[in-house]
Amino acid sequence: MIKKVLIPLAQGFEELEFIGISDVLKRASVLSDNLEIYISSLNKELIVSGAHGIQIKADFILDDIEDKEFDAIALAGGFEGMSNLKANATILNIIKKLNSNGKIIGAICASPIVLNEARVLKGEFTCYPGCEKMLNGVWVNKAVCVNKNIITSAGPATAVLFGLELVKALCGEEIYEVLYKAMLVPLLKSIN
Repeated sequence: MIKKVLIPLAQGFEELEFIGISDVLKRASVLSDNLEIYISSLNKELIVSGAHGIQIKADFILDDIEDKEFDAIALAGGFEGMSNLKANATILNIIKKLNSNGKIIGAICASPIVLNEARVLKGEFTCYPGCEKMLNGVWVNKAVCVNKNIITSAGPATAVLFGLELVKALCGEEIYEVLYKAMLVPLLKSIN
């Protein structure tokens, strides 16, 4: 069965987080024949500007695919991007539907605020330091936090680890391990 992952692009998204998430998931889709990635713009324009002026072209417009049965959503952060996601009723409805079906919901940086707005954030989570003051639940100072079907991550430097955790949840341990090694993540431990 093919699993469909929605990665919405909102004006002001954090570029490094979006690239980390989408790149890792696209790599997983090459290794797995059961993963489809849907990068979609919130508005009618496919070209979306990030927080630092980098423009990314979406593959879809959200209105055209909102009726698909998604298995996961992954939200990049950036304060403006998060604010635009939080203000989008379609995104909030997709998050609520995914949660009610026990599907994967991921958010990095400021985007756990979107999960809070959708009333699905409960228990432990992580986010960009300072954002936790606006959220329900228990903030943990970790790169990535997995709490049942909710996966959260701290910020730009943790985007690849976040993407890998999404891969583990969607594709399993084997593909996760292949990507973990191929992307040289073990070398990060030698930085200190």
